[in-house]
Amino acid sequence: MKELSTDEIKMGLDILRELGVVEVVFSGGSPLLREDIDEILEYASQYFVTTVYDNGSLALEKIDALRNVDFVAISLDSLNPKINDYIKGVKGSWEKAMEAIETLHKEGINVCVSPTISQLNLYEIVDYTKYFLAKKVPVLYCLYSYDVPVESEQLFNIGRKNDEFEIVDKEAMVKLCDDLIQLKKNNSGMLITTKILEAVKQLFLNGKRIWKCRALTNFFMIDHLGRVAGCHVRSPVTTIFELPRMWDSPEFDRLRSIYRECKGCTYLCYIFYSIHSGVIGNFEIVKENWKNAKILLSS
Repeated sequence: MKELSTDEIKMGLDILRELGVVEVVFSGGSPLLREDIDEILEYASQYFVTTVYDNGSLALEKIDALRNVDFVAISLDSLNPKINDYIKGVKGSWEKAMEAIETLHKEGINVCVSPTISQLNLYEIVDYTKYFLAKKVPVLYCLYSYDVPVESEQLFNIGRKNDEFEIVDKEAMVKLCDDLIQLKKNNSGMLITTKILEAVKQLFLNGKRIWKCRALTNFFMIDHLGRVAGCHVRSPVTTIFELPRMWDSPEFDRLRSIYRECKGCTYLCYIFYSIHSGVIGNFEIVKENWKNAKILLSS
């Protein structure tokens, strides 16, 4: 199989719109490496709440393309350059990310900063949050997790287990959730809901997962080849072009039942889309004055 062409991606986006999808997230890897990313993002932003993830290395080079999207999430894991570069494994990554955040913000582009909470930055997340809120830059949180193989093939790989990153101070993580819940009461720039923070708190407090995975129901993943999977650790189950035919099929219902019982990861994006969905989910977001609530409801 070859990488989808520009026209094929547009066709895929049309299919998603017909299925009722309201939000599309471009992540990677680095989606900004595509030469046609300007055209793709311009097209996607006409019909979806569109978010692009970048580590700051290409955002400035592609700044004109990013003017069309709703959110640009720049990955930055620490206010300390040495800690951030150690986590990223790339010297100078902190400087590039900070430059991208500051420039995009000055240009009026909806940039947010995205830390992955791990044992290495756990104790600074509250100060980190306050720092960027003071600069009027929203914070979109991720939680360290790693791929746990559940099938012989998976759509793509994100990360292996790293003992340095794994959160072992569970009491501190519980306290962090409580602190962020309190901080949210007077700040609307924290792109996480109280319900999500409560769910994460319970996970670290007593190991209880108060949600069931909604892969292939509330969310799914599409790779650069157009293959579709419930999440990135699952095997591809169809292609974007066959998705409408498969969506209401008995086979997809069977897979959804399997996915609902999965306890294989703690990726915060999957937790979010598993907990918040439909009219009730949108209402919960509105109650917390999320910046993109109006967009979600009008889509």
